Amino acid sequence: MARPFGYPVLNKLRPAQISKAYTTALLSGRRKGKGGLAPRTVHHMHRVLKQALGQAVKWEILHRNPCDAVDPPKVERKSMQTYDLSQTAQLIQAMRERRLLVPVLIAALCGLRRGEIAAVRWRSIDLDAGTMAVIESVEQMNDGTCRIKPPKSGRSRTVSLLATIAQELRAHRISLAQDMLLLGKRLTPDDFVCLHADGAAMEPMWITQEWIRTKRKLNLPRIRFHDLRHAHATHMLANGVHPKIASERLGHSKIGITLDLYSHVMPGMQEGAAARVDAALQEAMKAAAKPKG
Repeated sequence: MARPFGYPVLNKLRPAQISKAYTTALLSGRRKGKGGLAPRTVHHMHRVLKQALGQAVKWEILHRNPCDAVDPPKVERKSMQTYDLSQTAQLIQAMRERRLLVPVLIAALCGLRRGEIAAVRWRSIDLDAGTMAVIESVEQMNDGTCRIKPPKSGRSRTVSLLATIAQELRAHRISLAQDMLLLGKRLTPDDFVCLHADGAAMEPMWITQEWIRTKRKLNLPRIRFHDLRHAHATHMLANGVHPKIASERLGHSKIGITLDLYSHVMPGMQEGAAARVDAALQEAMKAAAKPKG
């Protein structure tokens, strides 16, 4: 394993060494030196290192944090591509009779991440109450094996289900139970919601690969599977859902992440909010202007 800083004594670590390590990571930071890491990844490295060395300063191991004198690489913000409501409806119709339908529904209508979708079990869904508990995530390793871990934020959350997806999940559970009986098995609360035809759980990588194959056949913009989650967030915010609620639904650790990621939706929200406040103010002014008595 490569050591970007070698083995320096902590109190001898200098900003120049850190800066050089970032440059090396950008040029050849991938495994076995095959290409460089993305600026966003190196920026994350900087954030983690700065926090760790900051702790060393608090413990008086260091007098100052050498990361304070190092600028991380700039991360260019790319315009977010996703589907509007009309395109989302077209997508759902195009997914009919495809095994990818349910992962697409959960991503586009609930905003779950790919690993969270693969980890949803029937015991986590209450169709009568219209809720889905997100308590686990599947992480697929480089060798193809999978492990269960907590969600990305480290906290579980409960997502309210749209009536549309609750209806789809009811139909899916009936169909899945019938398929399992043909395999000589019974569907149990511990079974995953997203299964292959042979009853095996869907892996996160399979979801991505199947999406890549499927989207080539769609008459829709070619976006990533993860962008379906962005679609759900955009739909919520554009329809007046408070960013705090959207943040909790998406499983962001802080509302600032939501505001930063979906800032492109905010101007329209502000215009709508201003119009509503102005209309209410006009009504109040008319009422105040009426003669009393």
